Amino acid sequence: MSSTDALDSHPFIVLGVDDEPNSLMVLEGLCLGEGHIFYGTSNPRQAVDLVLQHMPDVVLLDVMMPQVSGYEVCRAIKANEVTRMIPVLLLTALDSRDHRLQGFEVDCDDFLSKPFDRIELRARVRSLARTKRLNENLDHAETVLATLARAVEAKDGTTGDHCDRLTRNGIAFGSFLGLNRPDIQALGRAGVLHDIGKVGIPDAVLLKPTRLTRDEWDIMRRHPVIGAELLAPLRTMDRVIPIVRHHHERWDGAGYPDGLRAEQIPLLARVFQILDAFDALRSVRPYKAAMSELEAINVLLEETGEGKWDPAMMDAFLRFHMADLTKS
Repeated sequence: MSSTDALDSHPFIVLGVDDEPNSLMVLEGLCLGEGHIFYGTSNPRQAVDLVLQHMPDVVLLDVMMPQVSGYEVCRAIKANEVTRMIPVLLLTALDSRDHRLQGFEVDCDDFLSKPFDRIELRARVRSLARTKRLNENLDHAETVLATLARAVEAKDGTTGDHCDRLTRNGIAFGSFLGLNRPDIQALGRAGVLHDIGKVGIPDAVLLKPTRLTRDEWDIMRRHPVIGAELLAPLRTMDRVIPIVRHHHERWDGAGYPDGLRAEQIPLLARVFQILDAFDALRSVRPYKAAMSELEAINVLLEETGEGKWDPAMMDAFLRFHMADLTKS
């Protein structure tokens, strides 16, 4: 079965909201003729409750209604965390630029002018519904991967809330650096997913209470590659994968798995690896005690001098850390 067939394997659920009964009947006939499941109401005050009840794949929403406008209904749908990802197609006889801008201000997904072309409406319903289901599949896959990563973390009782701390600090440091929103989101995701490849490392190596032998280190060093391969099928992970694969590279080229050096190491990996190293130094491990903040900073500075970390990024981290201490 192709990915398109999988998305279409169950009928799409469509909710129509239009105060004109005849218009609602036209929408219903069109949707039922396409094999969709259709629910409708001519009372816009019922719309949000019906969306929550039926969780449709797409909402067809008239704009000009006497009790509550379609803009208000759309705003309410998009303001609810449960329903905000449901596509809303606004149907309107108003075709001015201002009315379209008003629709986009309430986060509608598409517009169609009345009287609408039935073939165009059919195509847009199918496109929006497929996009919604694709996003749901991606969300499910990400949830499974995050659960798997948490399970790996839980194996080691000494790491505590390592992933949660890295997520918070990744978002905070990315914001401090002025990175764009997708990059900041990637740093947050990497907090949970950076060591997911350890699922492929035997527990005898992963949980060994003493230092690893050379052969055991060779096994351990496979985890960034395993992690990147696990994430590769998801297009939403395109910014996260370089962090996962390269957060153990070194500025001087002596890291792993690819021996990248200096600016060959992706920027987000250079941002993340300092946060990861600092948190590791501050945490208890089977082979060491937790360091104080000052001790951890001194180790990072020494390692930067030895060629391990990006000097400019280390300087930015120190400024970020001092700003954070000042706030607290």
